[in-house]
Amino acid sequence: MKISALLLTTLLTLTAGFSAPRYDLKDAYWLIGNWENKTPRGIIYESWVLQKEQLLTAKSYAVKNGDTMVFEEVQLLQEQGDIFYIPVVQGQNNEEPVRFKLSSMTAKELVFENPAHDFPQKISYRRIENDSLLAEISGNKGGKFRSQRFPMKRLR
Repeated sequence: MKISALLLTTLLTLTAGFSAPRYDLKDAYWLIGNWENKTPRGIIYESWVLQKEQLLTAKSYAVKNGDTMVFEEVQLLQEQGDIFYIPVVQGQNNEEPVRFKLSSMTAKELVFENPAHDFPQKISYRRIENDSLLAEISGNKGGKFRSQRFPMKRLR
């Protein structure tokens, strides 16, 4: 009986590190660059920069009638095998960062979630082609499911 308990404990200890998927931020480097989304209300830009191997940063801003307004700054940060999307949005959350944990990653898609956040609870980026992507925020707001999509083209 003691041998079985020891064997079980050893197996649980060895497999504990394999229970959660481990991601590499390098697989998200396709985001790096400048992106735009033309809308009837103006043009939205998102600019991603590699700061260091474990950190990408972005600024989202809108240009309307020649005026520029930065409305969001983002860190994409790898910590101990997990990746977090950490936005600071002007006028929201007392302008404090909110962490969304990467829940899924493929060669073409990144999905981040924070079920405790008011809205959105989910943020995703899907690469359509090398020069286009679809960013989406979604979740429940006021008891109803909402989703906003932002098709973006890479600027050259």
